[in-house]
Amino acid sequence: MPQFNYHILCTRSIDNMLVYKAANNGIAIDNMNFVETEPVITDAVVNAITTLATENKTVVFTSMNAVDAVTNQLKGIPAWNIYCVGGITKETVFNFFGEKAVKGTAKNAKALAEKMMHTGGINEVVFFCGDQRLDELPQTLAANGTSVQEVVVYKTTLLPKFVSKDYDGIVFFSPSAVHSFFSDNTISTNVVLFSIGNTTTATIKTYSANKILTSEWPGKENMIEMVIEYYKIKA
Repeated sequence: MPQFNYHILCTRSIDNMLVYKAANNGIAIDNMNFVETEPVITDAVVNAITTLATENKTVVFTSMNAVDAVTNQLKGIPAWNIYCVGGITKETVFNFFGEKAVKGTAKNAKALAEKMMHTGGINEVVFFCGDQRLDELPQTLAANGTSVQEVVVYKTTLLPKFVSKDYDGIVFFSPSAVHSFFSDNTISTNVVLFSIGNTTTATIKTYSANKILTSEWPGKENMIEMVIEYYKIKA
């Protein structure tokens, strides 16, 4: 049995491989989902995806959930020019569309929009997103004169719950998870908060003044590596 020096709460389930990796470094991780996502499978959405699949479009993904929702409705691989954020979203895009389809990636939605602006020649894009998507990407593109067609392909439901156990750290993968967690919980000042990106960090700051570590790149593996490295240094 591993000797655990630290106990961490993940507000979204991670793979057992990452749990074991943390355990081998003296860190016990508890998985507890504070949000739930599900695809939107209405006639309007399915028809929109089917029609867009026949056209040469510039398409944007900022979430793995959006990629999964779209690809589950495709019967082939469209001739799309794709821009996406890194981490698991990029990997999911690569797995279905291939690397050549991806024309640009970035650490987050805002940086992705700025990269598209600098690329130039992009007059319109299709943004496959969730019902709680952030404003940064569409607003940045629209301000640059780019027309943005939004297709909401998944929805997010908050799953707030009371946590009775004390943790050394809490891992957040989205602003929605932050809202969900803090709706039913408070934390002591010594709890370290790990954030997947700047927007999630900004949301955490509206609830807590605790120490926050923000991942440079999105993705569960990057997040857990950040947790492990933090406690290695602390030890």
